[in-house]
Amino acid sequence: MAGSRAGPDAGGARRVLVLQGGGALGSYQGGVYEGLAEQGARPEWVAGISIGAINAALIAGNPPDKQVDRLREFWNLVSDGPQAPTWGIGGSTRSLVSQVNAAGVLLFGVSGFFTPRFPPPQLQPPGTPAALSYYDTTSLKTTLERLVDFDRLNAGETRFSVGAVNIRTGNFAYFDNRCEKIGPEHIMASGALPPGLPPVEIDGEFYWDGGLVSNTPLEYVLEEPSDRDLLIFQVDLFPARGPMPRTLADAAEREMDIRYSSRTRLNTDQAMRIHQAKCLVREMIESLPPELAASDTARALAELSAEHALTVVQLIYRRKAYESHAKDYEFSRATMLEHWASGLAAVNRSLEKRHAIMNPGPDISFQAFDEDDHTKVATCEPFSSTMTADKPTQVKVISK
Repeated sequence: MAGSRAGPDAGGARRVLVLQGGGALGSYQGGVYEGLAEQGARPEWVAGISIGAINAALIAGNPPDKQVDRLREFWNLVSDGPQAPTWGIGGSTRSLVSQVNAAGVLLFGVSGFFTPRFPPPQLQPPGTPAALSYYDTTSLKTTLERLVDFDRLNAGETRFSVGAVNIRTGNFAYFDNRCEKIGPEHIMASGALPPGLPPVEIDGEFYWDGGLVSNTPLEYVLEEPSDRDLLIFQVDLFPARGPMPRTLADAAEREMDIRYSSRTRLNTDQAMRIHQAKCLVREMIESLPPELAASDTARALAELSAEHALTVVQLIYRRKAYESHAKDYEFSRATMLEHWASGLAAVNRSLEKRHAIMNPGPDISFQAFDEDDHTKVATCEPFSSTMTADKPTQVKVISK
């Protein structure tokens, strides 16, 4: 446990971008990244699930001056279909246009992403990926190979992690450029949502979309040992909280939001509880007599309770009034641009608290912010060797 630490702007904290799955809603993440780049808060580590894995690859697999351009190029490509003329219309008319656009995706697929399978899966040889999905993702592989520099991604300048589910075992798996060479198949596996998209084979095992088990890699990031403070931007595409549904269509959308929401507040609450426990363990060790403090047990507890400061900034996509349960496959250009603009605006709002987020004081050991202006702050001097029983852990939760 060392002395004081520098704030993130001074290079002290490792910046991490965590990207949830959500199909067409992923253009919101493109806007978020543009905002982070403009604010000088580019991440050192990107982790994603499903569409978040694709966005993460476009970031980690390109030089900083090309990242936003590559994100925009991808989203312009996949939204190159029927466009929703949003000007001058709203309410039920806008909703109808959105649903028509989504129906077009079901019938014709998405350019550069997936196409309807022919013959259909019912006529494909049993046991093949073609027999297990309605769409073919060959075009996605071509898109990734064109827009992502995999040599750069694997060089590790930016850490890259994506999650998928092993079909045979049902276990969650992460593919990380610190541990293995990443190719298009790892990204495609993370986004292989059944029964729409086919499973992807990697080293003799087949994988489906990581969102089947966990739609966010936040827990993976929090569990990784770190030798520096962490500043995590968590981008959620499905809100955990929402209104009571009024119709069957509302119920379908709300069910999807709940199923795929990241439960970020649950994860940050758990992280705070673990943090408090570690603080108390360190206080106890430092109150021990010297002979007990030097014991193997005390040393082991000290090692287990060592930690670095954590800041989590949660950015949550807010649904538009016209959207329905088809919002994750409504790829029209106008809707994509609206999502992108929403993400950019969300970053600008959140970084109005820039000083607190980017430069927490040396006594701040845990912070969590979200766009609803809910803030959690904990202090306990996690690095000091002078903690005593009369300097207890202090935790305050501020809700505005």
